This record gives sequence, C-alpha cells and structure tokens, in this order.
Amino acid sequence: MLDRILTLGSFALAAGVVLAVQATTAFAGDADKKPSSVLDFHVKDIDGKDVELSKYRGKVVLIVNTASQCGLTPQYKSLEADYQKYKDQGFEILAFPANEFGQQEPGSNSEIKTFCSTKYNVTFPLFSKIVVKGEGIHPLYQFLTSESTNPGRGGEIDWNFAKFLVNRKGEVVARFHPKVKPDSPEFLAAVEKALAEK
Repeated sequence: MLDRILTLGSFALAAGVVLAVQATTAFAGDADKKPSSVLDFHVKDIDGKDVELSKYRGKVVLIVNTASQCGLTPQYKSLEADYQKYKDQGFEILAFPANEFGQQEPGSNSEIKTFCSTKYNVTFPLFSKIVVKGEGIHPLYQFLTSESTNPGRGGEIDWNFAKFLVNRKGEVVARFHPKVKPDSPEFLAAVEKALAEK
C-alpha cells in the first residue's frame, strides 16, 4: 500500500513538473508573439472569415470604428470617395463596426454589410462587429488605445468614426478625432504624406 502511495505521489509530482514546463513554454511563446504592430493581429471580416492584417503590409491603412445610426454615419460616403481616389496608390480602409457609443450599431454583421453596400456603396473591407472600448475590448483596439503600445496616440476611443492612420511599415502615424471629416484638408494631407513614403 505504501509503495502504491509513493508511486502515485511520484506520478503526481512528475505530472506537475510537466505541466509547469508546458505553462512556462506557453508563456514564453506568448511573450515572443507579443504584437508590436497593428499588422500582427488576426480579425474576422464581415462574413466571419479569418483575416491576418499582415496582408496589408506595404499599404497605408486607415482603421476606423463605424456605426450605422450615428450622426457621423455619412462619413461612409467620404471614406468611400477617399478609397476610390487612393486605393491604386496602396490605400486601404478597414472598418470595424462597434456598438459602444449610444448603441448606434445594433444590427447583425449581415445587416451592417447590406446597409453599407446599399446606402453608401461601400467597397472597402468591412469587419465583424467588435468591442473598441471597455470590457471585452478587442486586442487590436487594446493595442491602438494603450499608451504603452501606441505612445502619443493612445487613449480611449471618443465616439464612432475615430481614425487611426497606419503607414506602410505598420506604424500608427496619426490619429483623428471622430469629427474630423475624411475629406478635410488635414486628413487628406496626412494620407497623401503616408502614401508618398515608400
């Protein structure tokens, strides 16, 4: 009986060591994979398919949280105009619907997709609804709004249509308040400057 207890104890100890080693390895692996750029993230598109943002490396990217029932929703029209104007130069707009502000994006992904295509003829990439502020915040937006990972441009999202401009290297180079219109001289100058850098 004593032999059996000792054997079970040894087995438990060995198992504990193995688990500890696995946990340490997983932690080390996670640390190695800590995102250093917005292009390190994986997201889901509006149809629920996985997308690696690394596919946009070498492009100038605008990341914007959107809503369908907001006073700023007409910005979709200007965003689409910007996309058509600059996409051949390597400009991409990534729209992330979110419902944190006044619950102005209550619809499903399919409803959002239909709204954007029929109301504003949106052709730039739309992604699945995510949380951009507070509990459950998506890792991408945690990265964008943290001062430690996005110094000088961090801070909570103010409202729908906050805009982050990312250069061809995956670095955030500008952040625009939701009320800054996509057709404003200030905004377009920043986009053109980023596009000019190779």
